[in-house]
Amino acid sequence: MSSLSRLTVITLVAAGASVLGACAGPDSGTAPTAQGTPHSGQRAATAFRLTTGAADGEQHASSGSAGDVEVVGGKISSVTLTTGQGQPVRGTVTADHRHWSPDADLAHGTTYRLVVRASDDAGRTRTRQLSFTTLAKDQRLIGVFTPEDGSTVGVGMPVSVSFNRPVADKKAVERGIRVTDDSGQPVVGHWFGDQRLDLRPQTFWKAHTRVTLSLHLNGVKGAADAYGTQDKTVRFTIGRRQVSTVDAASHTMRVVRDGRTVRTVPITSGAPGRTTYNGQMVISEKLRSTRMDGATVGYAGEYDIPDVPHAMRLSTSGTFIHGNYWAPDSVFGHSDVSHGCVGLNDVRGGGDPTQDAAWFYDNSLIGDVVVVEHSHDHTIAPDNGLNGWNMSWRQWEAGSALG
Repeated sequence: MSSLSRLTVITLVAAGASVLGACAGPDSGTAPTAQGTPHSGQRAATAFRLTTGAADGEQHASSGSAGDVEVVGGKISSVTLTTGQGQPVRGTVTADHRHWSPDADLAHGTTYRLVVRASDDAGRTRTRQLSFTTLAKDQRLIGVFTPEDGSTVGVGMPVSVSFNRPVADKKAVERGIRVTDDSGQPVVGHWFGDQRLDLRPQTFWKAHTRVTLSLHLNGVKGAADAYGTQDKTVRFTIGRRQVSTVDAASHTMRVVRDGRTVRTVPITSGAPGRTTYNGQMVISEKLRSTRMDGATVGYAGEYDIPDVPHAMRLSTSGTFIHGNYWAPDSVFGHSDVSHGCVGLNDVRGGGDPTQDAAWFYDNSLIGDVVVVEHSHDHTIAPDNGLNGWNMSWRQWEAGSALG
């Protein structure tokens, strides 16, 4: 069975000069001078192991690790790696002569031949010869993840992985993705279709905890001719707990941080016929200024504003909470005039830090939660943005391929 994550291992376990004869493959080495179980007084068994990053004949080897060589209980004597046409590949051995790797990733969809020689202090030698073909570019299964490594995010931020190709074997892929936090909250994945996996705990993350995403997808077969290539660890931090609740009926937003109301902000939400979604929404993007064109969300000709300030995305379909400088001050806290977004008072250019929109932008993190209540609209779909919190935990767990 071909697997990019598997390492091909040739092992000698010796007592004196005894050799276990279970090693397979086209290897050659010095013959043992004795066999059998060591007698009392003989020194303890030592391992002489040669490991390569690909198996002989492998057809979907990782371009990042297939050429790697490791020796335990001995040292590398020589490594020759060439393409199928005989072009040599440069590599570097470590100072202890136990590890060798190519100086750059191998080319995709290319056949290579690897010859390794190693020896140990007892004079034993091993030679490993193999050929393999690296994964073609169009066979790669790549997951684009959020949040970013090293970032600080709000308590509502799920881990979301979007794949470049449909995943058929969701169980194998989900098994290769693990999310943990240092508070010990169990984290479960949920598939939205065949190309997106989100992972979150039952309730919001605990403030000021650290979360680790481990992607062990290298060699995982996600579908026919689709193999993972990633082996990566991502760490991010949860910031303070901030949840802001928009009351569309009273035209206000109450910002609660770590259990304390820090500000109540007058807002305008969606006008009749263009109402704002209800539900728990997660800030997924922050833009100090952006263009908003009604044609992109079904309101062609109704607006095209090139410089909307302090915009923060709440949905994939185009719901934002943002600054509004074109409406009169009198609408904020009193009436609904938007096309579905939540608007906060602002000035053109967004240069006044005393405006409500500027304050909220500066005091918000990607991953903060904005809850909309009492709007004359339905609850936002869980996959419209990073908004899986609108599902019950039982519904969420039902979307895991691991059961």
